[in-house]
Amino acid sequence: MPLSRSSPSPAARTALEVLLTGASSRDTLRRAQWLRALDQLLRPHLPADLAPHVRLANVRGRRLVLLTDTAAWHTRLRMVTPTLIAAARALGVEVDAISIKVSPPPQLPPAAPAARVSPATRSGLQAALALLRAIDPPERRMSAERAAAARDAPPAASNPAEKS
Repeated sequence: MPLSRSSPSPAARTALEVLLTGASSRDTLRRAQWLRALDQLLRPHLPADLAPHVRLANVRGRRLVLLTDTAAWHTRLRMVTPTLIAAARALGVEVDAISIKVSPPPQLPPAAPAARVSPATRSGLQAALALLRAIDPPERRMSAERAAAARDAPPAASNPAEKS
């Protein structure tokens, strides 16, 4: 069944408006911005090689929830837990513990390998393309002549009574 490009129903539109303008959505957006800002403030307290592999996911109760790419980074992150707790406390976030979850980045499909063409094949293809461009097929020539004739012909009268 094809997807409809029509506007949403009035009920759906009203629900969407409530969601976007409601207090809970403002709170959600505010919290997301706060988490992003906290992530940026905690990042300098991570070792330089570890920082790109860690992101703050949440603050749940008195616990920071961090995500990392692999189990190896999880282990490295576990070693700097006391530093991060101290940094979060210094920023005014009351935390006692850190939870670390491994969440690998999404896998992108592999890029298609570039087709390798030998120099002889490349020159042959270029010569064939040049020949094709030089040839003016009769069908195209005839259709161009018909288009020119139609353009130059006087307009035909659509009412038979107007013909004299």
